[in-house]
Amino acid sequence: MRISQLSAVSGVPIPTIKYYLREGLLPAGEQTSATRAEYGERHVRRLRLIRALLEVGHLPIAAIRKVVAAVEDESMGMHRVLGTAHYAISPPVESHPDDEEWRRARAEADGLIADLGWQVDAAAPARDELAQAVLTLDRLGLPATGDALRPYAETAMRLVAEHEIRTIPLDRTREEAVEALVVGTVVHGRVLDVMRRLAQESASARIFGAPPA
Repeated sequence: MRISQLSAVSGVPIPTIKYYLREGLLPAGEQTSATRAEYGERHVRRLRLIRALLEVGHLPIAAIRKVVAAVEDESMGMHRVLGTAHYAISPPVESHPDDEEWRRARAEADGLIADLGWQVDAAAPARDELAQAVLTLDRLGLPATGDALRPYAETAMRLVAEHEIRTIPLDRTREEAVEALVVGTVVHGRVLDVMRRLAQESASARIFGAPPA
């Protein structure tokens, strides 16, 4: 298909497609003449991935370039490819290794991960995210130990192991797998938060009594 057809199929404007081509996010089409190139299903899949990273993951172009490079590196196993995408969409957290409170919070987070037997890289950004949550809870005087957080961890692992990981189409293209991971992580995260708030309202009504209709 020509670039105009690619634009129509993907829903991405032609100037944007040309920008992705210049940035190296989208592979060049097959040149059929000096002024014409042909594009295929591979380009449609890549545009879907880029849009997912931009619109759902809210990643900057530099981060998208890293994810795309991982997708294209056939020597990289899927665990690392998916990890590259996962780490890219993690919100930035500023660590404070010189601060005693921060070190305690990070130790609590690392201890919980170790106690659970989870295989998580030492440099995983989610470790700092968890440490930040522990620190916030502690400063608010709320339970912030590993024991207090374990129910959340166990629920998360059960949800991921029994449901979420199965939604990643590992039998399809690498682009499709990464797209599913990004969309699933972000959107399912929102669903989980909404369901928790609905459950809290329902539990509150049962415990404290629902107001009259």
